[in-house]
Amino acid sequence: MKFTFASLFALTATAVSASPILEARASKPKGIDVSNYQGSVDFSTAKSHGVEFAFIKATEGTSTSSLSPTDEYTGSMLTNLRDPTAYVDPSFSSDWESANKAGIIRGAYHFAHPAGSSGAAQAEYFIAHGGGWSKDGRTLPGALDIEYNPSGSECYGMTHGQIVAFVKDFSDTYHKKTSVYPIIYTTTDWWKTCTGNSAEFGNTNPLWIADWSSSIGELPAGWKYATFWQYADKGSLGPGDQDEFNGTYDGLKKIASG
Repeated sequence: MKFTFASLFALTATAVSASPILEARASKPKGIDVSNYQGSVDFSTAKSHGVEFAFIKATEGTSTSSLSPTDEYTGSMLTNLRDPTAYVDPSFSSDWESANKAGIIRGAYHFAHPAGSSGAAQAEYFIAHGGGWSKDGRTLPGALDIEYNPSGSECYGMTHGQIVAFVKDFSDTYHKKTSVYPIIYTTTDWWKTCTGNSAEFGNTNPLWIADWSSSIGELPAGWKYATFWQYADKGSLGPGDQDEFNGTYDGLKKIASG
């Protein structure tokens, strides 16, 4: 959706660029991202600890005979799958509802297996299993989690062009189905290594950068700033990775409202 994110990006970028470099991070909305790996999350307690948004794992891969679903945190085989070649996170539905009841803005994420099936197929699978978007002020656009292969070649045995084509296929399909572009979660190192540092998505897709440090380092090409920052793998906010929105709470609500 050309208007939605171009306009929101501009608003967020203006706010960020106008702020002092050493602006207190305490004023920026904090969040967590979780999956079944964390078990059942008490979002009411997380809310009391300062959590204002959350990303919750919905799906991984899609139907493919060549890949086995894995947990992105441990690399271990997942169990209790209805379809042994695809994965819907068993904690997603309960976590999604729990976060909503706690008054936490939430978004779903999809862990990509680029070599397993097309970006379009994985976007449709994601949307069909809770990863869609609604203009309700409580739901963030879905996120594409694309990073190092947890159980094989770091770039899934694919060329730069093939990886970029996968991301574009996923992004365009998600946009067509929901009217918004998905957030892209990645690391700068992986993006450089596996896409050749493509600059193709900076004007359409919000960036959720993983950089476990005291400040955000170099960004992937094409993005002038990160909309979301995963800054640690654990912390006081609650279970799961610790995140920050690069703006105000009102800005966060605008993204959830389209």
